Amino acid sequence: MTESPKLSYAFGGADTPLLGKTIPDLLDEITEKYPDNEAMVDVPSDRRYTYREFRDTCRRAAKSFMTLGVQRGDRVAIWATNRPEWVIVQLSTAMIGAVLVNINPAYRTHELQHALHDSEAGTLLLIDRFKTSDYVSMFYSVCPEAKDSVPGQMKAKSLPFMSNVILIGDETSPGMCTWQEFMKLGSGVSDEELAQRQKRLDFDDLINIQYTSGTTGSPKGASLTHHNILNNGYSVGEGMRFTEKDRLCIPVPFYHCFGMVLSNLVCLTRGATMVMPAEYFDPLATLQAIEKEKCTAVHGVPTMFIAVMEHPEFAQFDLSTLRTGIMAGAPCPVEVMRKAIDLMHVREIVIAYGETEASPVATLTPVDAPLEDRTATVGSPLPHLEVKVVDQDTGRIVPCGQQGEICYRGYSTMRGYYKNPAGTAEVIDEAGWLHSGDMATMDERGYCKITGRIKDMIIRGGQNIYPREIEEFLFTHPKIKDVQVIGVPDKKYGEEIQAWIQLKEGESATADEVQEFCRGSIAHYNIPRYIRFASEFPMTVTGKIQKFKMREMAIKELGLEAEAKTEMA
Repeated sequence: MTESPKLSYAFGGADTPLLGKTIPDLLDEITEKYPDNEAMVDVPSDRRYTYREFRDTCRRAAKSFMTLGVQRGDRVAIWATNRPEWVIVQLSTAMIGAVLVNINPAYRTHELQHALHDSEAGTLLLIDRFKTSDYVSMFYSVCPEAKDSVPGQMKAKSLPFMSNVILIGDETSPGMCTWQEFMKLGSGVSDEELAQRQKRLDFDDLINIQYTSGTTGSPKGASLTHHNILNNGYSVGEGMRFTEKDRLCIPVPFYHCFGMVLSNLVCLTRGATMVMPAEYFDPLATLQAIEKEKCTAVHGVPTMFIAVMEHPEFAQFDLSTLRTGIMAGAPCPVEVMRKAIDLMHVREIVIAYGETEASPVATLTPVDAPLEDRTATVGSPLPHLEVKVVDQDTGRIVPCGQQGEICYRGYSTMRGYYKNPAGTAEVIDEAGWLHSGDMATMDERGYCKITGRIKDMIIRGGQNIYPREIEEFLFTHPKIKDVQVIGVPDKKYGEEIQAWIQLKEGESATADEVQEFCRGSIAHYNIPRYIRFASEFPMTVTGKIQKFKMREMAIKELGLEAEAKTEMA
C-alpha cells in the first residue's frame, strides 16, 4: 500500500509558555532585573536612557496622558520619524491602556485624514518637519480649526474625535501643546493612581492599530493586543538568542511592525539596548552607529542591506561586533543574505516572515540552521503557531513541495481590521486561519519558501510564472545590484515578463546581454521579454516594492494601454 504524501502543515512546538502579561508589567520586571542597562540610545542627539530612566520617563508621559483625560481604550495617534519620543509614547500609552495608532511618516493629507478619522483618534502627537515634509502644515490643511483652538480643547468638523495635539520638539504652533509642556502635565498624578490604572489592564486588551498599505482601497487598521505583539517580540528574541548584553541597531521605521515589535519589543523583553542611528534610514549613519555603539545586531529590509554594503565607505567601518539581525519585510534574495553574512559578520542573521496582521512574524529561520536553510527559506513556524499551505481554489492542504497559499493561526493573529468586519472576514476564515495572499511551498521539516504574491503571479499563455524564481536567478549576474520582475499585459499571451534592473555602480549592460545570460539557464518562458534599467524602484518607506506602480509605469512606457483594457476570462 502506497504511503500518502506528507501534507504541508506544521506546528511550532514550545518548551516556554506564552507570556500572560501586559507590556508595562513586563517592562517593570525587566527594569527591576536590569535597572542600569542601557535601554535606548539616540545616536544623532546622544540621548541615553538606562532602563530605570526609560521607565521613569514613560511613567511621566503616562501621567500626562491621564491628565489630558485619555482613558483605557482611547486612541492616541503618532505621526513621527524614529525619535526617542516615539518609543516613550509606545510604552506610556501601553501603561494606561490607550490604543497607539501608528501613522506612516510618508502619509500625506488624504491618508492622514483617513487614518485619524477611521481610528477615531482623540490625541495626536506629531513632529514639526523632516526634510521636505512639513507635518504641521499638512495637519492644519486637514484640520484648519486647530489654528484657532486652545490646546486640549480642539473642536473640528473634519476630525470630531480629536481634542489634543502635541508637537514633538522645541517648536511651538497654534492649538498645539509642546512636548516639554506635555511632559509637565502629569505632575499632579500620583504613582498610586498610575499603578491602579496599570493593574486594571488585561493582556487581551486592544493596544495598537497599524494601518496596512494595500494595492487598492484605503489602508486598513490591523488591531493588535498586548498578547499579540509582546509574545511575538519575545519569541523572536528567543529565536535570535537575544540577551541583556545585545545592542540592536534599528534603521527600520518604528511606525511599522518591524521597528515597533521586532526591534523595540524584542529588546524590551530581554533587557537589551535599542540603538537609533537616524530618524530615517541612512546607510552611512547605520554604519557609524554599528561601529560607535558596538552593536551586536542590525535589522533591515533587503534594500537596506544592499545600500549599506554598496556604500562607498563600507570597508572603512569595523562591524566585527555584529552577530545577528533580521532581514525581512520583503523577499530576501539569497545572494544578498550570503553577502551580508560574509561582509557584515552577521553569522547568525535570520529571515523572519509574516505580516502586520500576524503581529508580525509567523516563521523564523534558526540562528544555527545550515546556510542553505537561512538563505533559501523563511524557516519554520514560531513557537505556539500553526502554518499550512493550501490550494487557493479548494482550500485543501497541499502535499509537501507543492505550491499554494501560506496561512497561519495562533496567539499572534490580529483581533481584526478596526471597524471593518467585512475586510476581516476576507482574510481570517471561520476556523481562525489568517490567509496571507502569499504563495509558498513547505518541506517535510516544516520549512517554508515564499514564491511570490498570488496577485503577482504571471500567467503567460496558460503557464504560471513566479517572479521570485526569475529574480533569484538574475541576482547571480555579476553586474546586477537589484532586480524586480513583473507581468505586463500582452495581446497574444495575456501577460509578458518585464525585469526592472538596477546595475552596480560603474557597470553598464544591455537588454540583449541580460536575455543571453538567461538562455540555457532558465526555461525559455521565464526569460523577460522587456528589460528596464532603473536607478530606483517605487517603494514604500519600509522598503516594500510597489509592483502595482511598476506595472502602471510599464503599461504607459511600453504603450500597452489597449492590452491592459482587454478583458480576460
